Amino acid sequence: MVLFPPASSPSPPPPSLSLCVLLFLFLLLLIINSRPSHSRLLHNFIRIMDRVMTGEGMDEKGWRRLARINQQLQPKGIPSLLSPSQLESMPTLGVGLPALDIASAFPQATPASTFPTSVSDYFGLEDLLSPEDVALRKRVRRVMEEHVAPVVTKYWEKAEFPFEIIPHLASLKIAGGTIKGYGCPGLSILSHALVGAEIARVDASCCTFALVHSSLCMSTIGMLGNEEQKQKYLPSLARFDTIGCWALTEPAYGSDASSLNTTAVKVEGGWLLNGQKRWIGNATFADIVVVFARNTQTNQINGFIVKKGTPGYRATKIENKIGLRIVQNGDIIMKDVFIPDEDRLTGINSFQDTNKVLAVSRIMVAWLPIGVCMGVYDICYRYLQERKQFGAPLAALQINQEKLVRMLGNIQAMFLLGWKLCKMYESGKMTPGQASLCKAWNTLRARETVALGRELLGGNGILSDFLVAKAFCDIEPIYTYEGTYDINTLVTGREITGIASIKPSASGKIKGFTASQK
Repeated sequence: MVLFPPASSPSPPPPSLSLCVLLFLFLLLLIINSRPSHSRLLHNFIRIMDRVMTGEGMDEKGWRRLARINQQLQPKGIPSLLSPSQLESMPTLGVGLPALDIASAFPQATPASTFPTSVSDYFGLEDLLSPEDVALRKRVRRVMEEHVAPVVTKYWEKAEFPFEIIPHLASLKIAGGTIKGYGCPGLSILSHALVGAEIARVDASCCTFALVHSSLCMSTIGMLGNEEQKQKYLPSLARFDTIGCWALTEPAYGSDASSLNTTAVKVEGGWLLNGQKRWIGNATFADIVVVFARNTQTNQINGFIVKKGTPGYRATKIENKIGLRIVQNGDIIMKDVFIPDEDRLTGINSFQDTNKVLAVSRIMVAWLPIGVCMGVYDICYRYLQERKQFGAPLAALQINQEKLVRMLGNIQAMFLLGWKLCKMYESGKMTPGQASLCKAWNTLRARETVALGRELLGGNGILSDFLVAKAFCDIEPIYTYEGTYDINTLVTGREITGIASIKPSASGKIKGFTASQK
């Protein structure tokens, strides 16, 4: 395709000299008024004026510069440099052309905005579910496919949160998960996990948003708050009228979260919090934040409910993420933030209390990659049927069938492991090591599965329009948060061997290891 016509082709007339002079004076005034950011515009415009005033006419570079200047100045309220006839000629010159819609650019395969039918349950694992679980799963799937899939990619690209989806999530009445009463659904742990997987099937960021709000913030209040706190906060959180987040991780303490150094000092009528948190999901727009801090009197971890707008509290967005771009992770800084006694979570008196919440959330995170992989498989299956090369669908190639089968096998195994973990939790037999193994193994297999999907889609595997590229990026933070793969394996390793190996000695030496053993 020729972007610019050859020299012999007719070009639109250049802008009038009077308009050129007026714009020159305007740009010069901006420079004089200490607006150096416009110096580049002025430089480009002088070069255009030189050609116009010497009668040389506009060449291809000139038109490109003029179109760029016109585009940059329009948001500043400056009249267009180009007449309607010139603007009409711009597409002919290849200037200012919008990107083609993906359906027009690549009509041979359907993008993820129209989500495919679920085809990943090869072993009929839905038979393991109750009729109520199946009905709930279908209800969540329908909402995600109809209301979230068509819009979510544009928000992922812009790293913005799609607030328009919150009413649709609220209509499902799923917030609060296993909590009974207070407007919460009182789901079984398996039902709660299935909901998360169905949300993640369409978008992992939306699932993470719901997980932070429901499985962390609400669960902490539900499990470790007093009755007054439950009555005060849970109903509005269950309706998504207020949004919650959960602040444990700090800049200096990630995997070593129990060593956190945010402090809580007892004062008359309440507490003063000082410290910093990092990687806090929903932080930039949450209405309430569950914050963990070290009680300076007992040296133990306590929990507090902090409201948005409290003096001394500030949350800023972490930029430049390549994964879970919709999730608004933030840095939180607290300087003498006063929390009244009524907002201290009375059930949190040590880090072991925090682990009660993490045991539930780790199950949810173990199911999140199951959902991601189901969505990737469904997209890849449809793509291989639709996309043709060498006169046949890509699904006809043996090498593609092999990859598709590996993906399918991973999903069956991940689902079964997640299902068994939920059953062990419900029977009171689940151990921390088992939850850690499930999270670690499922995210490892998910990494492999989405990588295979990326290969299957070829060049379209790096476009977010077809879901797989987005999932490829999103699985990386999932592999890391709620306990990295390595930390989770060490939790399981400690449980099966009886030997703790997570924290090395401060000296860097291993007990019982001598130089002669090197």
